[in-house]
Amino acid sequence: MAFIIGLPVAQIILFCWAIGHDPVGLKLAVANYELEEAGFGFQDCPVYPGCNYSLLSCRYMEYLKNRSVIIELFSTESDALQEVSRGKAWGALVFASNYSDSLVERTERGRDVDDFTIDASNLAVTMDMSNQQIGTLLYRDIQYAFFDFIENILTDCEVNPSNGRIPFQWNKPVYGDRTPNFTDFAAPGVILTIIFFLSVALTSGAMLIERNEGILERCLVSGITGIEILFSHVTTQFLVMCFQTALVMVFSFSVFNLTNRGDIVWVILLTILTGLCGMCFGFVVSCSCDNERSATYMAMGSFLPIVMLCGIIWPIEGMHPLVRIFSVFLPLTKSTESLRSILQRGWLIEDPNVYIGFASTAIWIVIFLTISILLLKFKKG
Repeated sequence: MAFIIGLPVAQIILFCWAIGHDPVGLKLAVANYELEEAGFGFQDCPVYPGCNYSLLSCRYMEYLKNRSVIIELFSTESDALQEVSRGKAWGALVFASNYSDSLVERTERGRDVDDFTIDASNLAVTMDMSNQQIGTLLYRDIQYAFFDFIENILTDCEVNPSNGRIPFQWNKPVYGDRTPNFTDFAAPGVILTIIFFLSVALTSGAMLIERNEGILERCLVSGITGIEILFSHVTTQFLVMCFQTALVMVFSFSVFNLTNRGDIVWVILLTILTGLCGMCFGFVVSCSCDNERSATYMAMGSFLPIVMLCGIIWPIEGMHPLVRIFSVFLPLTKSTESLRSILQRGWLIEDPNVYIGFASTAIWIVIFLTISILLLKFKKG
């Protein structure tokens, strides 16, 4: 019982601690030829505050450091690129010897600036994109740090900082946050997956033990029907599943403060309904398998397809069209979308994107119970 109750808590704690947080301490190798031109050593990078155009490269790197990026200076571009090639850094930045002067001239002269000045004012970036998440987030931080750097200089020089921004006005999102959080995206699917598959383990194990020890056969001989046996298991295991759900809800929204813009009542009801669906699937596993090994293989074999195809890790819009058609009919696809709509958008039960998750889960409960009853009634042994 301690394992059954503690496992969902451990899983949701590990998820909230490990998934969705921005990586920190990422290393960038920087070759700054502007330091050599100014007579400084390549390890010395002074910052001149205020409306000062000296060594703007060093000033920009301060904004990179504010984003928890580790800067390591190298004397040449080849040394910086070699650091990336050896896997010691995630990217290499190269500043030209006349970077500050060229950047100022490019800003002031506008359309009259020559190609040489444009090239010298560009910051050359070479990335290691083997890790998509780290590469994408570092790509974002390099650009955002430059936007902050430009706006700060313009403000110090009493120029409207809007002149340094790209010509887009990003308004407040209708739903969600301005900076997306992968933890909030994955949380609905992870919560439902934990409850669903722990419920599978609960019921499949109990039914197999009863059948292998002869308890199920004695109950059937004494006149108890298969439906009565199933619903007795539903009643007893449902209490355990509700306790598991309560613990997961408490740790998700009270301890780790996952985003919830909807009604917590519908969140709890959908989670309990998904757990009931998992219990019914566990009945199918236990009724169709003859031993614990086969049941384990069947449960494990169904875990990865459900996790990968239900939009938990990646949106179903990014799947192959044929796979997308198949994924719609899986037990957790619609319920995950429904829970995500409740948590992130604050939608209520009357919205089609919400109640279709409840309806889909209820249909799967009926299907699994029907299959279990038929297997109990007609399967030999």
